[in-house]
Amino acid sequence: MKIIAFNGSPRSGGNTEVLLAEALKPLRDAGHDIRVFQLNDLDLKPCQDCGGCTETGICILEDAMTGIYSAIREADRIILASPIFFYNLSAQAKAMVDRCQSFWCEKYLLKKTIPAGPHGKKGLLLLVGGMKKEECRITAEATAKGFFRTVSVLHHDTLFFGGVDAKGDIQKHPTALKEAYEAGKRLGS
Repeated sequence: MKIIAFNGSPRSGGNTEVLLAEALKPLRDAGHDIRVFQLNDLDLKPCQDCGGCTETGICILEDAMTGIYSAIREADRIILASPIFFYNLSAQAKAMVDRCQSFWCEKYLLKKTIPAGPHGKKGLLLLVGGMKKEECRITAEATAKGFFRTVSVLHHDTLFFGGVDAKGDIQKHPTALKEAYEAGKRLGS
């Protein structure tokens, strides 16, 4: 299976990246084709709400999203990992999600469903935040759900770990790494 993962954290080696790496371990061990996008390192413009995709379903901006669009179309499994900033996905993750407006136009305006592929698309959402409030998970997951459903991921699991702020805190969490590993394992089955 083809698996793509988006790391929406700007902090290299941070909690989000560590959690994502743990979820990817069983998928790598199983020999799946994995591609990770470090969103902070990409030339990725935010959506301009220009309407350029409304008639074609194709974004008119040319940047790193061109490769991401292809990867999303080909993926059997999609992982979105993000820290939570102000009750939502990071700016890096949100910019990528917003640029999927072209998929939304393709699916809902042009009535062209994005194929789910032979394995059916499934997703995993990994969220890490300093606050423990459930509202953080709810609002970030609502955004991610819109993204997942637009790209034909009809089912996704969510792992949220609050109270995880300082770099390395995720490794001190009693169950986070084990839960991420198990979620990755389930995603690959």
